[in-house]
Amino acid sequence: MTDLTTFPPLLLPTPRSLERLPGARTPTDAPTRLDADRSLPPEGYRLHIDTSRGVVVNSATPAGCAHAQRTLAQLRTQYPDTLPPLRIEDAPALTTRGVMLDISRSRVPTMDSLLSQTDLFASLKLNHLQLYVEHAFAYHGHEQVWQGADPITPDELTRLDAHAASLGVDLAANQNCFGHMARWLNLPRYAPLAETHDGFDFYGIPRRGPFSLCPTDPASLELTRDLLSQQIPCVSSGLVNIGCDETADLGAGRSRDAIAQHGRTRVYMDYVASVCEIARSLGARPMLWGDIALSEPDAVGELPQDAIALAWGYEPDSPFDDWGRTLAASGRDWLACPGTSSWRSFTGRTTQRRQNLDQAVHAAIEHAAQGMLMTDWGDLGHRQQSPIALLAIAEGAQATWNPGAPVDPRAVSLHVFSDPSLRVADWIAQLGDADNNLRDRSGVRVAGGHVLPLRNASALFEHLHPSGARTHLPIHAEPWRDVLDRIEALSRSRPSGLTAPLADRLGHTLNIARFSALLAIGERESGAITTRDLEPALEAIIREHQRLWLTDSRPGGLTESVEFFESLRPRTRSTAPAR
Repeated sequence: MTDLTTFPPLLLPTPRSLERLPGARTPTDAPTRLDADRSLPPEGYRLHIDTSRGVVVNSATPAGCAHAQRTLAQLRTQYPDTLPPLRIEDAPALTTRGVMLDISRSRVPTMDSLLSQTDLFASLKLNHLQLYVEHAFAYHGHEQVWQGADPITPDELTRLDAHAASLGVDLAANQNCFGHMARWLNLPRYAPLAETHDGFDFYGIPRRGPFSLCPTDPASLELTRDLLSQQIPCVSSGLVNIGCDETADLGAGRSRDAIAQHGRTRVYMDYVASVCEIARSLGARPMLWGDIALSEPDAVGELPQDAIALAWGYEPDSPFDDWGRTLAASGRDWLACPGTSSWRSFTGRTTQRRQNLDQAVHAAIEHAAQGMLMTDWGDLGHRQQSPIALLAIAEGAQATWNPGAPVDPRAVSLHVFSDPSLRVADWIAQLGDADNNLRDRSGVRVAGGHVLPLRNASALFEHLHPSGARTHLPIHAEPWRDVLDRIEALSRSRPSGLTAPLADRLGHTLNIARFSALLAIGERESGAITTRDLEPALEAIIREHQRLWLTDSRPGGLTESVEFFESLRPRTRSTAPAR
């Protein structure tokens, strides 16, 4: 077993300044003296440990004191008996350091899970939290929409808000109020509010059916007011994310004439302004995704001045620098919003995620962002396991606090995953790049025959669930055999001594990755894989997915999530090479 007391302090985030001092160690249970120091930054602190003074914390605010206590708690985890003499002076680089969890793609966490995750986020000195909602809030009078989803109730959100506030974490209300409303609009009662029920182009992918509320229908705003009036009172932060992203169907239906007369930007902005006014009338400051305004930089000036713009992008080439420059020039508060890259991946996308995060935090600091919001989505049944996202969130916590210091994977292993071997964080990062060589050459084909890198998915995921974006996964078996070899090597090198829940989730992730690689080989090479190999593997994956789901998530969305695995059954029964 690793003797953690022989290591230098493993802290997450890494402090701005840590000085090892000479002298003897101090008993871990020594009392802590708290002294005010108004010269320190608002969330800054100074922590001094030596035998003559004991443990002394200086801070200017309760937030700074709380951060010092969190650092002290991490030290006590590593050094359970005596603390090394040291002096830490620390403060965050960004004011808002947040996480957004998607609870609208099948998976709604249990209350215990939400509370424990909030504890973890606070321990990493994060101070903002959102739960992304399309339909997963128990709105009174709209039971048909959330029935069977096991949504967050008003009482539960109020309880989570109180818990978060006690930890210095702002919980924002969150309800998409424009696009991403298909679960509502597919129901007869709400169908008349849809922009269209026909086909439209969703950023290069053909789609059909309702998606956005019609912005020219006053009833859309009536619904929005009802929803916001029920959720906003449940949180004390005075913040609400109204969404309004990816309205790709705007102009494809009922608003076509208005757009022809006034222009797409004007129609979009008028509706957004009305939603923002509703939020204000309910006592909340609006936040909204900035993709539509940023697609036409002149439109940024049309955003309501008090709205916090959320500039999101999940790839290494996401132009955060351009977005930040535009938003800063407009005088608006904004957050950079990279992603965990856990969704549409199973294993994560380590290289792309880290490059994406670097771009986001650099732009946030360079262009005076209010902070950063790490987004964790759950596309296609939220089937990725939580450790994949938690590694990304930990790296985001480091980047928002002290971007000048690299993440220490040993600290992540210890403080996020309770891994005394200090190896699991680095192992998860390697797993996230198991198919990276395929991702580099599996995207869409452009002029000249060149194939771009795959976007918004791992190759292993895209193979199981094609996005419809005309991607070009390798057609020969050999590249997939290379991926399978890496998966098997990682399986052999997985750290031992992990907690049972963590070991089970990582084992399940390995099994899904292995299944995808084997299916790819079987579909490309005659006789390579037989049905007997694949059908039992899929059955075992489904059973384990169901078991793990119920350990931290509500039953409501489980059947819907499993259906994505069930859709693979015909492919396990026919493993003849694809032609």
